[in-house]
Amino acid sequence: MNTKSNRCTSIVKRHVKVHRGNKHYKCAQCKKCFNYSSTLKRHLRIHSGEKPYKCTQCKKCFNQSSTLKRHLSIHSGEKPFRCTQCKKCFNRSSTLNTHLRIHSGEKAYKCTQCKKCFNRSSNLKRHLRIHSGEKPYKCTQCKKCFNCSSTLKRHLRIHSVEKPYKCTQCKECFNRSSTLKRHLRIHSGEKPYKCNQCLKRFKYNKTLKRHRCSERSTEDREKFTCWMCGEYCHNVCGILFHMSEHGMRKS
Repeated sequence: MNTKSNRCTSIVKRHVKVHRGNKHYKCAQCKKCFNYSSTLKRHLRIHSGEKPYKCTQCKKCFNQSSTLKRHLSIHSGEKPFRCTQCKKCFNRSSTLNTHLRIHSGEKAYKCTQCKKCFNRSSNLKRHLRIHSGEKPYKCTQCKKCFNCSSTLKRHLRIHSVEKPYKCTQCKECFNRSSTLKRHLRIHSGEKPYKCNQCLKRFKYNKTLKRHRCSERSTEDREKFTCWMCGEYCHNVCGILFHMSEHGMRKS
């Protein structure tokens, strides 16, 4: 009984440190401080690269036992965290919390430059690269750089000729899901793009744009054609923006 009491006292003492802000354990490399020696020990693995926790199924290694535990749910298929609104399940509570923002509409991460908001910190991080011009993802074959890893991944298929998106009807393959989506309209006959003037429908947006150009009267075409370089724009906003690039506006 005395042993159990001592154990509880020890736990309480450790917890009290959280409130007191006592951080006696300091990392010699980055000067970051911690409440517990065990937390410092885990932190030091970031610097050393040590990953003592190994997955027995795929041999991937981790620097924390909790990270290995979350990883194992990928192999087991276990998804204990369920959304009460759409019944979708997740293997992490953090992933569920992020998902719940879809239903609540909460966008807690705000860009300080353009005030645009995001529901994930990772989305904000990618967005900030638009402002900074940072492109950290570099193609090793042609040296082209990208601001998103997913964009680099799609680009690499040009070099590898990888085409993972396959049409189930004609077996033609594509390197982008968006290209497959457009292709499927050939089989389905879907025409999602509609001309507001004559109500004619088209499979592709670019076909609709060409149609709008041909449907305009001569007078309209002259109104939206740049008198300096002859470039044709589709609307007032387009011609105003284009003329601003010349440093003037058409009267």
